[in-house]
Amino acid sequence: MSKSSDHPPITPEMKVAALLKAYPKTEDLLYEIAPAFSKLRNPILRRTVAKATSLRQAAKVAGIDLGYMINRLRSAVGQTSDIVINEGNDDPGEKPGWAISPSPVRTFDACALIEAGEQPMTRVMSDLKKLDAGDVYELITPFEPVPLRDMAGSKGFDSWSERIGDDRVRTLFRSS
Repeated sequence: MSKSSDHPPITPEMKVAALLKAYPKTEDLLYEIAPAFSKLRNPILRRTVAKATSLRQAAKVAGIDLGYMINRLRSAVGQTSDIVINEGNDDPGEKPGWAISPSPVRTFDACALIEAGEQPMTRVMSDLKKLDAGDVYELITPFEPVPLRDMAGSKGFDSWSERIGDDRVRTLFRSS
């Protein structure tokens, strides 16, 4: 592996694509840490999702402890691996009332789009801007769209995700 002085330090905010570019040998370790990361073998997903997703977001999607993941990766490349991150993975908690029996004004199944290597973020954000207060938008994806939820949250939208099958996640967005 490369020495840590030759490449950037591995941090929670590092994008998955940047990690794999700087430290290509960490790819197998990522698959070992979380089998969900094996989807990155798909070159289309690697070019799209991996560029937009931070290690913090990837840990959340995979349901693994961020500190554990960062420390394993840092140790594998010869960086100090005693970072303590005490945020864990967010427990989604109880489903919010607005998400219990929503009547979405629009549903978008982005699975085929993502599998074709396209990013749904621009389309979804455009759709969300058109919502009236209280409207609910439903998005179907092959994994939890953490970067998209983060972006929508920064624009004032509430969101809730739940697994609806082995390879499908339903995310609801609500305009405040």
